[in-house]
Formats: sequence, C-alpha cells, structure tokens
Amino acid sequence: MHILKNPNFDFVRWKWHAIALSWVIIGAGLLLIWKSGLPRGVEFSGGSIVIVKFAQTPDLDRIRGTLPNGGSNAIVQSYGAPANNSVMIRVHTTGAEAGQGLSATADATVAALNQAGLGPIRATPFCAPGESNCIVGTSIVGPTVGAELQRRGILATVFALAGILVYIAFRFRFSFAVGAVVATIHDLLITLAILAFFRYELSLNVIAALLTLTGYSMNDTIVIFDRIRENTRAMRRDNIGTIVNAAVNQMLDRTIITGGTTMLSVVALYLFGGEVLKGFAFTMIIGIITGTYSSVFIAAAIVVIWQGKGPQAPMKSAPAATASPVAAGGGAVAKKSGKRRAS
Repeated sequence: MHILKNPNFDFVRWKWHAIALSWVIIGAGLLLIWKSGLPRGVEFSGGSIVIVKFAQTPDLDRIRGTLPNGGSNAIVQSYGAPANNSVMIRVHTTGAEAGQGLSATADATVAALNQAGLGPIRATPFCAPGESNCIVGTSIVGPTVGAELQRRGILATVFALAGILVYIAFRFRFSFAVGAVVATIHDLLITLAILAFFRYELSLNVIAALLTLTGYSMNDTIVIFDRIRENTRAMRRDNIGTIVNAAVNQMLDRTIITGGTTMLSVVALYLFGGEVLKGFAFTMIIGIITGTYSSVFIAAAIVVIWQGKGPQAPMKSAPAATASPVAAGGGAVAKKSGKRRAS
C-alpha cells in the first residue's frame, strides 16, 4: 500500500532545526519540573485512593472543600463515564507509614463526606450493581512501597536502554547504537516535559506507557537503520546524508501506516478507556508522535553527524562482494589468449 508516490523529502537538511526544537521543549519541561516538580501518583508517594459513587451528579469543588485540611493534600476528579456519578479521591500520605494509618485516612475521607451531607455513604461492603452512595473501591499504598516502586521503575528504564545500546552496536554500528539510545532518551524527556505541562501524575500506568513507547520508538528506528544498511551496499559512492534520506523516504509509507493505526487505537483508549487508563493513553499518544519524529530527525541525524559526509563502506554484517562466474571466466580466457600471443 502506497500513500505517497515516490517521496523525496530532504529530512537531513532539517536535522539541526529539529534538534534545536527538541532542546527548547526539553529545557522548558525540565525547568518546570525543577520549579514545580512532577506530580507523583499515590503508587509512588504513598496514600489512599477512594472511589465513591453518588446518587446525583457530584460537585467536585464541594467534595474537595469537605476533606481534611480543605483538600490541600488531595486530588478530586471524575471517574469513569459521567452517567456513573463517580468520583476518585486521592489523598497523599503526610507521614503515616503504617497500613493502619493509611486505612484511617480512607475512613476519615468517607466520614468527612457524610458529615458534609453528601451521603449517607456506605463504606462496606462495596457497591452492588445499580447501587449509589457507596464505595466503588479503595487502594492503599505505603510510602515505603512507593519508594521501592519508583526505584524499580528507574532501574527498568536504565536496563532497557543499556540492552538496546548493546544490541544495536552488535547488530549495526556503534554510531547507530548511539543514535538509537539518544533518540530514546529524547523521547522519554519530551514525554516527561509534556506530562509536566499538562500536570499528569507519574503513576505505574505512566511508567508502563514510557517503557512501551521505548520499544515502539526503537522498532521504528531499527527498521530505518536496516534500510540504511541495505542502501550502503547499493549507494557506496554516496555520502551518508544521501543514504539516510533515501532510507527514510523509502520507509515513509510504512512509518505513516504504523503510526496512524497505532494512534487510532490509543486515541480510542483515551476517549473510552476510563479515568484509570487516561494517563497511560495520553503518554502513549505523545510517545507515538515523538517516537516517529525522533526516528526520522534525531536517530538518523546522529548517524549523519557521527559519520560525516564521506563515501560509505558496506557494514561488517553485509556479505562480501564476489566476482561473477562470467567475469572470472573472462579473466581466464584473457590469460590464455595472452599466453598464445606471447608464444
């Protein structure tokens, strides 16, 4: 299937513009994170999550005002479809380490809603089908567990990048490995910057999305790198910029189709997947965009900058060229005829 007929865009020409744009976004995001911090979900900071289903449309501001300390240490947001009249209340821990303390926080949240006349809310057992003014579910995470989850999330990302670097250096060239890893780090930083702009919480779902988009971006990058390797055999007299441009244009249809179909699925998940999956879906949307962008403008640009403008030799993994039987036979005939002339 062809979307573009014989594309011939000069992507390498815009490499410095793309790198400058990325630095602007990353710099602004890091500045915002440094000044305001990146909101952390209850999974990392510790605390309680209470999901309450009301009989009527809930007033989020009124609910927030009834919570202890005026809701300054809580996040109140709609949960699920608007017709469900459900609200998710996230209360971050303020030093309570024991599970009993966090459980008491959840009980105090329900008690505050009842005292404000928003109930009566039945805390236990959970809501029956069709019931309202009850608890849909609760989740309690201690801060010690949250710190351990944060450490493991960082280690998972670091080990994934290290494995990618080793694999691509072995499979292609070291310059390709550097380009792929730089592009992946670029994707992570861009995504974190945009999450900070929109004040999305860093939760386990978001970490899962970050690791998923790492693999997605790397897949697109490797496909382009493989085409670059093939082009170095047929275009040995050309410089690396021409070879990269040809490879990206040759894979452009595939990139558009893959990114477009994946984007449709993730947008559907964002719109209809519910409140719990919104952070995951939003992170994936940003990751697909920046992953496709970085495969074309960042990873390939690093390879061009690293290898310079000279003619390219075939890669080590490319099969060595052998003389054809016709050419070999012609050489043998020439040798025989030369001997005859000499005689």
